[in-house]
Amino acid sequence: MTNGLQTNGIPRRTFLKGIVAGGALLPALPGAVAAESESPAYRGPNVIIVRFGGGVRRRETIDPDHTYAPFLCHELASRGTLFKNMEIASLEGIETSHGQGTLYIVTGKYDKYKDVRGQFLGERFEAKVPTVFEYLRKQFDVPHHQTLIVNGEDRTNEEFYTFSNHHLFGVNYRSNVLSLYRFKTFLLRRNIAAGKWTGKELEKRKKELAKLEAVDFRNTEKNGQGPELTEFWERWRRHYGQTGFVNPRGDRLLTELTIRALRELRPKLLMVNYNDPDYVHWGNMTHYTRGIAIIDEGLRQLVATVDADEEYRGNTVFVVVPDCGRDTNPLASVPCQHHFGSRSSHEIFALLFGPGISRGEVVDKHADQSSIAATIGQVMGFKAEYAEGPVLGEAIA
Repeated sequence: MTNGLQTNGIPRRTFLKGIVAGGALLPALPGAVAAESESPAYRGPNVIIVRFGGGVRRRETIDPDHTYAPFLCHELASRGTLFKNMEIASLEGIETSHGQGTLYIVTGKYDKYKDVRGQFLGERFEAKVPTVFEYLRKQFDVPHHQTLIVNGEDRTNEEFYTFSNHHLFGVNYRSNVLSLYRFKTFLLRRNIAAGKWTGKELEKRKKELAKLEAVDFRNTEKNGQGPELTEFWERWRRHYGQTGFVNPRGDRLLTELTIRALRELRPKLLMVNYNDPDYVHWGNMTHYTRGIAIIDEGLRQLVATVDADEEYRGNTVFVVVPDCGRDTNPLASVPCQHHFGSRSSHEIFALLFGPGISRGEVVDKHADQSSIAATIGQVMGFKAEYAEGPVLGEAIA
């Protein structure tokens, strides 16, 4: 490849189209391409969901005397409406963990999720009711590359919460994903198409690609993520290379991917699934508190990016909400667990700010995580009809 424009003598754009179309002779999945729609264009507001994830307690986040998230606690809270006493419902079979909490947020419905392959401790879940991404795309003419989940490298199972199995929604209205796993898959597919390897090495690389593609258990992206995201990854490769030793890692990677997505893909609805506080499972409390600080800094960067962008500024609502809480048991050998269903693991918060959201409001009364989806629908102009929680009316100005 020479100066980023040619690959083995093939113009770059032609080469990229070849990657996208490389599997065109394979049988198409039923419903894999949405039918042409006469739905209206979406004008806004845009919504950015920040999963303040990995499970966090209120004490280290929204408590002014103990916070490790000063930007969230001392600056952002005054720009919007803070729900201090939001909870995950204490119902039989409802777990307080990352994948489940993410699906509670995007569907607005509690469910007893089981691994789709029946694996012990597996976390391959499928939502039975639509996600907010599906509602938006069915109501409005929004392409899938403008409804995005930005996902962490250690949570590959969450790559595929992009659509439900609901018969009226599903794959035709899916969102798309940015993650290190997606970049690795793009890169391997790209290098194979460019003829980088031959013989036994080529066969080895093809097996590696097949293994990466098999992570998509529903086989929805056999041919890649489409031209817009192929171009996105090509720009990422030109900037950071392909070693993985240059680009950010952990939640800092998610911040960088999100900022680039905002600038290059112009999403209407985006969810960034932060998760670094979960490193507390290694047993060191500072892994947890440092993870919170990293998310807080990432949140500051995202807000600054939106505030500096003429199209997003004044037309973007942020929804900041944890996937789950954490245990407060001081006698546990590993601090701040979340799998045991303790009261504090159900205790979270939510902060909404942006146009149409009440400023400087603090709501002390009980609120429920299942209300997030309905509230996003209210903000964006669709009805999340299968969501269980009511709209968070105190936030609507």
